Amino acid sequence: MFYFRSVMVGSHQPLYLCNAGLMSSASVINIDPAAFWQDPYPILAQMRDSAPICYVPELGATLITRRDDIHTCEKNVDVFSSDQPGGLMNVLMGHNMMRKDGDAHRKERFVYYPTISPRKVEQIWSELFLNLTNTILDEFAQSGSIDLVPGYATATSGEALKAITGLTQVRFEDLDAWSQAMIDGIANYTGDPDIEARCLAATKDIDQAIDQRLPQLLQQSDASLLSVMTHAGMPDEMVRANIKLTISGGQNEPRDAIAGAIWALLKHPEQLELVETGKVSWQQVFEEYCRWIAPIGMSPRRVAAEHSYGGVDFEPDERVFFMFSSANRDESYFKDSDLFNVTRDTSAALTFGAGPHFCAGAAASRSLVGDVALPRIFERLDRLRLDADAPPVQFGGWAFRGPLSVPVCWGEA
Repeated sequence: MFYFRSVMVGSHQPLYLCNAGLMSSASVINIDPAAFWQDPYPILAQMRDSAPICYVPELGATLITRRDDIHTCEKNVDVFSSDQPGGLMNVLMGHNMMRKDGDAHRKERFVYYPTISPRKVEQIWSELFLNLTNTILDEFAQSGSIDLVPGYATATSGEALKAITGLTQVRFEDLDAWSQAMIDGIANYTGDPDIEARCLAATKDIDQAIDQRLPQLLQQSDASLLSVMTHAGMPDEMVRANIKLTISGGQNEPRDAIAGAIWALLKHPEQLELVETGKVSWQQVFEEYCRWIAPIGMSPRRVAAEHSYGGVDFEPDERVFFMFSSANRDESYFKDSDLFNVTRDTSAALTFGAGPHFCAGAAASRSLVGDVALPRIFERLDRLRLDADAPPVQFGGWAFRGPLSVPVCWGEA
């Protein structure tokens, strides 16, 4: 199975750009969108070095690439606003809490967050994650080989997300397809109509799945997001928008981190030995992988007021991209930042963002990936290794990034 991430193809103009024709006074840097999709890191390094705040015409946005600049600007919500009325996410998926600031954001997050808070993850979800991961491993442990992306990472992430959202009646394959269609849709800055159509079809399917499940949860509540938000009195359109938000980000990030981190360890056996001998933790592996190859590499903002920062003048309604993937390789914080090093101090990384929009699902992701999915597969599958007969593993995406396929085998050679 082939997975597309952040597809940047086609020559159509974007349909929903609130800042069409607007640009900051930043230096202009041109990119090849296809090459950027294949590997954004070389040009991001050049940007950090020579034009850390730059306007990219092919993306119609000003990119902020250094860690400290992003950390500062992300907290300045009066200027760099998540409220994007004409933005792709709002238009295609509904107005969710991620695209709100101030009290509006806090009120929705207050209702949403208890379901996946660190305390609730420890009380409820961690055991479920372990059980579902063991079940998935049971299904293929005797086969001797598998592509980790669909067979393990997608299944594990999807089954966990089904439980958390409350959409337990759907297949994890459907949930993954919906997630991919939505993240492609909200990264569709070239305005490809086919990508938009797939995104809209996915959101329609999610609405139908909510319609199927909601009557049961109204009769018997549980700890899922759909149940908790509905019983708290959140308006239906907000519930639906936030469920779609959760699927769009809550599926691909754990999926890509699981498959990618396993590949990284198998590709770097000296790093695997450090964790297997207890010199570093599985959580350190998770944090370093997400620093090194950020599953979520970018977060968009709308400029809400005239502003000057870093020698650049910004005008209202411009679009700005906070490049988390670049921040996590900022040489000012991470020595040899292009290398995978599980002993590294990753505390300065912006894997889950910063400020009021820090990822609400961080605790669930750390639990699923770092506490369960990574250690369990190495415990269960003896002599796990990359399939030497398969082509080299390829990665794709810049707004969202992960391996397209990770063929592995285990047992006797």
